[in-house]
Amino acid sequence: MHSNLFTQINPPHRLLMGPGPINADPRVLRAMSCQLIGQYDPAMTEAMNEVMALYRKVFATENRWTLLVDGTSRAGIEAVLLSAIRPGDRVLVPVFGRFGHLLCEIARRCRAEVHTIEADWGEVFTPDQIEDAIKRVRPRLLLTVQGDTSTTMLQPLAQLGEICRRHDVLFYTDATASLGGNTLLSDDWGLDAVSAGLQKCLGGPSGSAPLTLSPRMEDAVRRRKCVEAGIRTAQHRDGEEEMIYSNYFDLGMIMDYWGPERLNHHTEATSMLFAARECARLIGEEGLERCIDRHALHGAALMAGVQGMGLSVFGDVRHKMNNVLGVVIPPGVHGEQVRKLLLEDFAIEIGTSFGPLQGKIWRIGTMGYNARKDCVMQTLSALEAVLNRLGWRTTQGAGLQAAWDQYAGGSTPCAQS
Repeated sequence: MHSNLFTQINPPHRLLMGPGPINADPRVLRAMSCQLIGQYDPAMTEAMNEVMALYRKVFATENRWTLLVDGTSRAGIEAVLLSAIRPGDRVLVPVFGRFGHLLCEIARRCRAEVHTIEADWGEVFTPDQIEDAIKRVRPRLLLTVQGDTSTTMLQPLAQLGEICRRHDVLFYTDATASLGGNTLLSDDWGLDAVSAGLQKCLGGPSGSAPLTLSPRMEDAVRRRKCVEAGIRTAQHRDGEEEMIYSNYFDLGMIMDYWGPERLNHHTEATSMLFAARECARLIGEEGLERCIDRHALHGAALMAGVQGMGLSVFGDVRHKMNNVLGVVIPPGVHGEQVRKLLLEDFAIEIGTSFGPLQGKIWRIGTMGYNARKDCVMQTLSALEAVLNRLGWRTTQGAGLQAAWDQYAGGSTPCAQS
């Protein structure tokens, strides 16, 4: 095919109000457009050091090893699990949505012995339920999801670190969908590893996975040995096989690359490094607490507007994420037709769901750069218009009035709101 058949890429304008990705902050896009520099240029290594410092603030940690894995948020998950799980390790996964099942799949690929407890979609676990399972299973690692966008629920984590310490369990959470828009205190909560992505509350594109490792997790990773593709194995001090099959996701090697040794491991994805740096810089400029408050404010306004037009909210709202709302598709309404008209006639994207919720709820996000009043009001106005067009009647303007009332009763924490 001749190259002249292709034009310059020019994607259509969309307002991304689904569960992620969202529209990237223009300042992040500008940072990505910067020219490349060599991976050992002093300016480059200084930018890497700045990223580590900036993300310590985002993760609320003093952990030395706070860095990026090049790849989507799933790359961060795989890096932690592949580097920490030894063959035969028992791991416990509390599953309350699709992404708990993902942790199970990745852990099995790491040759772990996977144990689960399950909650109905729309519910979360109590600390006692998780501790009871830890006592029964006696895992080496607890693998959790903080915010699962498939159900829009936020799992409480604050008490789990102390439980894990008492039972000598390493504590990991996937905070891809929650970091920056919901409170997460890595050190105060005793988290040993947290990984995330840029494309949700952090306001950037997918393609870089920030993560942080506690000294306990660093020790667990450092004791793993990198060996030649299964030809020979190393032995842990307790005699267990110690093979890491992945070179790319070996966090011990990645730490050596990010540390003062600068041992060559890969060529850092420079444009994504600049994007990740700007995402964290903007949160620091706004203030982490104010950023979380902004997500809470606009999430509450969206929920008030949805309820104001007579729609029901899915799940236990006491444990709803600030940044994603599950909306029950009303009887007689074709959910995909609503999404189609929103996209075609208003250029607004909202999400569907998976598994037992497929075709039953829409997922609407207010996160990152799109956690703004104008985005909320545009989405509510368009949704109401489409529903009325398809014959599901609302009181004209009731949703918008309810959102306005929510804004009038709340505070606007930052200029971007």
